[in-house]
Amino acid sequence: MENKKELRNWLDEYNLDHPLVIGGPCSAETEEQVVKIAHQLKDSDATVLRAGIWKPRTRPGNFEGVGALGLKWLQRAKEETGMKIATEVANPHHVELALEHGVDVLWIGARSTVSPFIVQDIAEACRGIDNPVLVKNPINPDLSLWLGAVERLYTCDVKNLGVIHRGFSTYEKTKYRNIPEWQIPIDLQNRFPDLPLILDPSHIAGRRDLIFDLSQTALDLNFDGLIVETHYDPDNAWSDAAQQITPDTLIQHMKDLKIRKEVGVDEAYQRTLNELRAKIDVADNQLLDILSKRMKISDEIGKAKAKQNVAILQSKRWNEILGKMILEGEEKGLSEEFILRIYKAIHQESINHQEKVARS
Repeated sequence: MENKKELRNWLDEYNLDHPLVIGGPCSAETEEQVVKIAHQLKDSDATVLRAGIWKPRTRPGNFEGVGALGLKWLQRAKEETGMKIATEVANPHHVELALEHGVDVLWIGARSTVSPFIVQDIAEACRGIDNPVLVKNPINPDLSLWLGAVERLYTCDVKNLGVIHRGFSTYEKTKYRNIPEWQIPIDLQNRFPDLPLILDPSHIAGRRDLIFDLSQTALDLNFDGLIVETHYDPDNAWSDAAQQITPDTLIQHMKDLKIRKEVGVDEAYQRTLNELRAKIDVADNQLLDILSKRMKISDEIGKAKAKQNVAILQSKRWNEILGKMILEGEEKGLSEEFILRIYKAIHQESINHQEKVARS
């Protein structure tokens, strides 16, 4: 997908003066529910109604969607409100049924993106269609796998493409259901700036009180839109109740969110920004120097351990360092999550250095 000149900017065709907003329930539950939510959203910034028809669940026995019947409900909502409609597809049969029922936007879920076989089957079913197809990131933080899914669609002559950032699974306990790992979508955005990038704050958050801040962060990072799970009675939703917000809340969020200018035109602002960026550059160089010095010390520790035939990993010492750094980091205004990520990376690099010394 190196030459992207053939990609069509389908967002331009929507003729919006604000970021794209896709809203609607996690799952289509009843016809009344789908149509009611559509009417509550029709005069808002939400131009696309979403609803899960087929719901892949981690374990069997949970609600797995109403199936193809729900497509008729989406059709009715579209006819009555004029909103475009969107749903997730996980196999060629889903694609066929969705297109037959006038679904405007298709998306591929995180569980599907992890499998090149599944994505290829979906891509073949979508061959040559004009409908936008959005690809959610895979469950694990793997940029190549995410891009690979987009490329499979592109090679099947699907030109209206976009990606959805829904966060990544982790075994670590954080305040998020799926950690944002903002650097990964930023890297994707830098490599393919014309590929629309949409945030799914609902699946990152896992709780409705985090939706607004995540959405604002996305807009600050120049994301092109949001896909937000919306239900008129979130607490009694049949799936993902804790992360859904009401249509009224979504409408208020869209009023309160600030859309940042990509470039400031004020000379004083630009001068201040340049000065601050210069200070960042100096600090970054200092960080690299300090990290380099630390690794040289690790090399010496590795030599001492090798000479005494001592194991490289010293768990007690590592846990002591980590606990100390978390406490000191908090005093300096650094979050525990940030300290954990930084020091785990430093620790792994230190182990790599010591292993290299031990083998030499």
